[in-house]
Formats: sequence, C-alpha cells, structure tokens
Amino acid sequence: MTADITAAVLGSASAATAERVRATVALLQRRGYALPPGRLGHLTLGGAVTETDVRRIVAFDSELTISAGLVLHKSQEGRASTIAARASGHRFGSAQYLPMTLRFVERLVAVAPFIRSVAIAGSLASGGFVPCDDVDLNLIVDDGHRHLAYVALNTIGLLHAVRHRNKPVDDLTRRPIAPRLMTANLILEFSECHPLVRQDEDMAFELMASEPVYGAGVFREMVDANPGLLQHFPQLARKRAPLERTTSAQPKARWVRVGALEGLAKRVGGAAWRYMQWTRRNRPEALARVAFVRRTMRPYALFDDNAL
Repeated sequence: MTADITAAVLGSASAATAERVRATVALLQRRGYALPPGRLGHLTLGGAVTETDVRRIVAFDSELTISAGLVLHKSQEGRASTIAARASGHRFGSAQYLPMTLRFVERLVAVAPFIRSVAIAGSLASGGFVPCDDVDLNLIVDDGHRHLAYVALNTIGLLHAVRHRNKPVDDLTRRPIAPRLMTANLILEFSECHPLVRQDEDMAFELMASEPVYGAGVFREMVDANPGLLQHFPQLARKRAPLERTTSAQPKARWVRVGALEGLAKRVGGAAWRYMQWTRRNRPEALARVAFVRRTMRPYALFDDNAL
C-alpha cells in the first residue's frame, strides 16, 4: 500500500527510488543504527541519491520519519535519541581511536605480512563510535593463514589493550585481563574472495561501509571479482581509500614455514574464543550481539560449526 501511495504522489521513477531508500533503512535497522539523510543518500541500495530526494521521499512516506536528525522506520522512533547520541559522540571518540587504529594496523601487517588487506569496519567506519566500543577490522589474508591472522591480531591486540586498560567498557568489550579493543570482524582468505560465496546486499553493505587502511588494491580486486556486489551497491566501483597507509612488510620467504602452524593456531584461537564466550555467560545482551554478528558473517565466521 505504501509503495502504491508513493507511486501516485512521486511518480514511478521516484517510487522505485523510494523503495530503495526504504530497503536501505531496513538494512541499517537490522544492524542497529540509522543515518542522517545525506549519509543515507550516499549509501542507498542500488546507487546514491541526493539528500533532497531522501527528504522528499520521507515526507511522503507513511512508514519513514526523520527524528533526531536520522531517517528511521517509525517503529524505531523511540530509539532515535539513543542512536543520535552515538552519532554525535563519534567525532570525539574517533579523534582518539582512529589514529590509534592506524598505528595498530601498521604494526600488525609488519609482524604478519601474510595479511594482504585490512579495512576498518563497524562503528568506527560507520560513524557511531563511542569510547566503550571496540574497533572492528576486516582482513584478507593468504590462503591457509586465516587462523594465524586471527591469533596474530588478538595477541598483538591484547598487548595493545593492556596499555589501554583504563578504556571505558560495556558488556561486549569487558574482558578479564584487558578491555577488548581491536577485534577481527571478518577474515577472508584470498581465494575465498575470487569469487565470494556471498554477494548479497548485507555482504555488499559490509564492504561498502568499511574503510580500507592497508592493501586497498587487494580490496578493489575483490570488488572487481564479484560483480554481484555492484548490483546492490554500484558505489563500490568508485569507493576510495582516504585512510590507506603503506608499510614495509617483511619478505614472505621468511614466513613460508608459518603456514604449518595454521592447525595449531586454529586450536589455540578456538580455545580462546570459547573462553571468551564463557566469560560472557551471564551477559545475555553481549551473547546475543555476538550471535547476530556471526550470523551475518556466515559462512566466513571462524569457530562456527554452522558456517557451512
């Protein structure tokens, strides 16, 4: 019914755009956040639209509203102030944590040159970062080095977090020794990217909303190898990497034998993962959030019996 009303008011072409805007709002809602009209227009499914068009569509749509500066489904209007508070705090939080993350990535790829690409994901990339959050990273690694990359990131991340043990935490980032600060959101082996098993709108958005920091060329190769992603977000074809850094990695020849440690890394990483879930056993909201993220990452989630 809403689509019919929109078509009658805006015309068929604008009605199609309105449907794309609604679908984007629904996608964001599944992930627990919302965007202001201009940013939403840039990230609209099927191609960018202007802020003016977004505002015009919302004005004639019975399901959407702009509340606290964010475009929301009306059923989510009660959460507008909470989401807006995160968005308004992003500038302060990112000013401290973004430079820290760039330095961490430089250290990580220097120690583990089997990591081909690193992109910032999650709230630090999307614009809703607050100091109690952790920093999500998406990695592309050499084949046979997925679990090694996970262990390397978490080992260096733990040492890094010890130096920042006074960081604010919530139920998701609280850890026994040091706060959860740097974490792997998605780790893909190079061959898994050519092509990706998943080229749906959620995977396309995950890549669209991320910010490559290292190996932006590898990131672009992945996009080129998966044209299905562009059906959802053609903006990916023109995605830039303003945060990209370069680093002098050690020669790969020194790491040839490291691949033999992948099995051990899988066991060590799996044990660490299960321990972390055990520490959250009395925090149902944290467990639910972890479960949601892992569902969105399948079949690429590590230590997931339901991944395949």
